[in-house]
Amino acid sequence: MLLYMSNGSAGTKSTPLHSVSVAGAVVREDGRLLAIRRADNGTWELPGGVLELTEAPEAGVAREVLEETGIHVEVDELTGVYKNTTRGIVALVFRCKPSGGTERTSAESTAVDWLTPAEVEERMAEVYAIRLLDALDGNGPHVRSHDGRHLLGTSA
Repeated sequence: MLLYMSNGSAGTKSTPLHSVSVAGAVVREDGRLLAIRRADNGTWELPGGVLELTEAPEAGVAREVLEETGIHVEVDELTGVYKNTTRGIVALVFRCKPSGGTERTSAESTAVDWLTPAEVEERMAEVYAIRLLDALDGNGPHVRSHDGRHLLGTSA
């Protein structure tokens, strides 16, 4: 069941304060990680997006990765929950294995690449790089908050 917090009192209609997104930390056998350069702002991030209301999180991850990169994935496990406190977005990140397809860009991505962990740290803002690096460490799921630019606290 998908729950959200609202700003209304009991019995009144309200607007959700949070949205839920999903992202895939897709790890190839050689340890490289799938990343996209977003079309809207040019930043490097994990492929992902908003979870649809009737969609299971694992299905949403597979759909988003395929839509943005052309890569089919097998979803393994939840590796982290990340909250952007400024935008009210809760992101669920799942480690995935590629299972087919060919890299391609989409309306949402201007580049698709397989990066080493060092390249992830170089190209991505810390709040997005940590999501991929957390997926590699095997100590998750991690729970972290950030303000869109800086991590606010960490826990495993």
